[in-house]
Amino acid sequence: MNIFSDIRASVLETLDALVAEGLFPADISWGNVTVEPPRDAAHGDMATNAAMVLAKLAGMPPRNLAEVLAERLMNDPNIVRAEVAGPGFINLRLARVIWHDVLAEAIDAGPQFGHSGMGAGVKINVEFVSANPTGPLHVGNLRGAVFGDALASLLEFTGYDVTREYYVNDGGTQVDTLARSVYLRYLEAHGQDVEFDEDAYPGDYLVPVAEALKESVGDAYVGKGEEAWLSKVREFATQEMMKLIREDLSAIGVTMDVFFSERSLFGTGRIEAAVEELGRRDLIYQGTLEPPKGRQPEDWEPREQTLFRSTAHGDDVDRPIMKSDGSWTYFAPDIAYHWDKILRDYDELIDVFGADHGGYVKRMSAAVSALSDGRVPLDIKLTQLVRLWESGKPLRMSKRAGAFVSLQDLVERVGADVTRMVMLTRRNDAPLDFDLAKVTEQSKDNPVFYVQYAHARVRSVMRKAEEMHLDWSDDARLEDEAEFALARKIAEWPRLVEIAARNHEPHRIAFYLYDLASEFHALWNLGNSKPALRFLHEGDPKATAGKIALPRAVGIVISNGLGILGVTPVEEMR
Repeated sequence: MNIFSDIRASVLETLDALVAEGLFPADISWGNVTVEPPRDAAHGDMATNAAMVLAKLAGMPPRNLAEVLAERLMNDPNIVRAEVAGPGFINLRLARVIWHDVLAEAIDAGPQFGHSGMGAGVKINVEFVSANPTGPLHVGNLRGAVFGDALASLLEFTGYDVTREYYVNDGGTQVDTLARSVYLRYLEAHGQDVEFDEDAYPGDYLVPVAEALKESVGDAYVGKGEEAWLSKVREFATQEMMKLIREDLSAIGVTMDVFFSERSLFGTGRIEAAVEELGRRDLIYQGTLEPPKGRQPEDWEPREQTLFRSTAHGDDVDRPIMKSDGSWTYFAPDIAYHWDKILRDYDELIDVFGADHGGYVKRMSAAVSALSDGRVPLDIKLTQLVRLWESGKPLRMSKRAGAFVSLQDLVERVGADVTRMVMLTRRNDAPLDFDLAKVTEQSKDNPVFYVQYAHARVRSVMRKAEEMHLDWSDDARLEDEAEFALARKIAEWPRLVEIAARNHEPHRIAFYLYDLASEFHALWNLGNSKPALRFLHEGDPKATAGKIALPRAVGIVISNGLGILGVTPVEEMR
């Protein structure tokens, strides 16, 4: 039940009647007409902007049109008051039985409450994490992992067919550096003294990889040149690193459907095929780029290159896809990879990148637009930096991981649920401060605790009701404005889910859960001074049965919301 959709349908039905009367043209669209919660709950239960956005087409002042609409809307039995406000907004007050129906719907639907068919089975590929397989995941990767996984769950919750995909960057020079670093640890395992240069990966996490290599090949590579071991060690090390990365992802509850190897694009004709496809669209040419804007590098010189005409699809400049020595640029395999996704018949693509990949947004969007003839939209979501703090100081780096704080370090300190929830308490494109002390404190300022505490309180009520052999009653007793306010908040859930999914913004779920928990705690505390507002009434089973519908519905919404975020709701607080 999405009461906002129901009331909007009533508004549109009224507008359709006005079309029949000749007030609006027959081909008018109602796309800009909204029905949403008012900014001030005292003004009503809902508000519509219909008169504001349609007044010009009707040839009437907005307020005059609003008065016409308000009068007609009163014919809907669910609307008990329609008032014109300001320049032409219409505030609506609904029949109170609506809120009882919302609770009944939430309880009957249970885990399905808020589910939507909005996605209609549309196939979406969500690529996220995609970290270089050169070490364990760190906190920067963690934010993208949690965001991408929560977004995928949100889309699934609203009816999309979602694939979670990891692009393994095993085709660049970084995996050769990994192989050389593992080889040094391998020599070390054979008792040799080694020295790491500044390009090597010195983290202790490579020690067990080298030990495993030693166990596998013995001393076969000791004293041998790179031609004897580089490719084999590279493959071995990459596989071991991906095992480690899978363990890291598992630690925060992320399971990928597909791991796609960048290396599989090289030497197989797949890059060439993607470039040929662009060529058939007259988007590949030989040309010379303008010099970089701003300070020009001393070694810059104009040279003819193979270019992708990305400006034809919204980019700022055309992009080189082949270097002057005939080798591919970093962009070329990325084009081929996205061409592969298009060939796999995805209807939409989502890439989750770190903020340092902001320069890739326009060029990648141009490539997908070109290869799909604009049919497949690509949404690139950037995740900003995470700053870790402890006792007001930056968190020290991990010795095991090297020059960063590893995902495992953080999860071991605060747990997967806390980690995931905190990562979603800010927009993905806003920096996030993660204070280890604050995220574990029990206070209203800690959204993780505050939401979980609300769920634990709900469960305590339901356990006591079960001990009294009571179940909720269809005759829900909502009497106080605080109770109706909480019911209205519950009614927002289906609408909020669809908005979050449509905009690819899972943080909206976390924000909503915090607001819902706040309303619930406020009502709970009112029960201390107003016994009639308590959920449990000793000696009055009928009153209790009427009251527990509200907390039960709250618990269902919190459980469903935390499920989208990948967080386990707690049964009780210790």
